[in-house]
Amino acid sequence: MDVDGILTDGTVQISSDGTETKTFSILDGMGIVRLNRAGIIVAWISGRPSEATTLRARELKVPHLIQDRTDKLAALQELAAQLRLKPAECVYMGDDVIDAPAIAWAGIGVSVPGAMPSALKAARHVTRRPAGLGAVREVCDLILNARPAATP
Repeated sequence: MDVDGILTDGTVQISSDGTETKTFSILDGMGIVRLNRAGIIVAWISGRPSEATTLRARELKVPHLIQDRTDKLAALQELAAQLRLKPAECVYMGDDVIDAPAIAWAGIGVSVPGAMPSALKAARHVTRRPAGLGAVREVCDLILNARPAATP
């Protein structure tokens, strides 16, 4: 998934000393933790580098963090090849024009209500919840609920 505009509301606060802060949803974080526990691979692909993103990814034990990559499709395809995943086995969430090709390529492309038109057009699913306020958790729960029930 993308970070800014998906895991956050798309805003970045930059202080006069140059430090950056972002707000991440605890609901989204729990969804990611639950995916990790279920053995589902999570990856973040961001067009810009951010220490706040690095710290949150580390806290949530996100195994694949790709930053400073504006060609999201290439980054997603490289990661999928490395993990031996087909497009049909990937879900990608994004909100902007640079996400649209990755959204379209993934087996299930997802966007959020406030996304740019190209991302919405590429998406197979648009969340009910907004970015940074549970949209990721919504998708995590959909993924977990779609898995076959374990047999005793």
